[in-house]
Amino acid sequence: MTERGHIKLRTATIQDLPLLLHWDEQPHVIASDPDDEWEWASELKKTPPWREQLIAELDGRPIGFIQIIDPEKEESHYWGDVQPSLRAIDIWIGEQADLGKGHGTEMMKQAINRCFDHPEVTAILIDPLASNVAAIRFYERLGFQFVEDRAFDTSHCKVYQLTRELWPTIS
Repeated sequence: MTERGHIKLRTATIQDLPLLLHWDEQPHVIASDPDDEWEWASELKKTPPWREQLIAELDGRPIGFIQIIDPEKEESHYWGDVQPSLRAIDIWIGEQADLGKGHGTEMMKQAINRCFDHPEVTAILIDPLASNVAAIRFYERLGFQFVEDRAFDTSHCKVYQLTRELWPTIS
């Protein structure tokens, strides 16, 4: 719950394609993921067991997107060789006007709880751009701890991790 309403996560579908394409054109979304190659038209039709793609709705109005993956099983091996029992999260708010209102925090808390609802999951990874100081502060406030600097494609990122043991003390 945010100060302005209730946020619910639902599965993204092909009907969300125009919305996601629109969000992809927003300057703040581009700035957070300049290597963006989501291939929405084909990916929204797929439901591999290692991935969830979710739309966050504020009182029924779509406001953001979350992807949760099992980085060990993800087919592109974006994360490289990782230990089992992890999850990785991508998140963004679609419209600039919805930033800074607590929606991202609520979305992230729901995504983290969703990950840790699976008893085998020991930790969650995220990879904000090294230059995205606001995102890094956001993740640190949620309890994520710095792991390493790393290049993904052409992006210099900072990898952070939140362990199951740490989460109950933060949430």
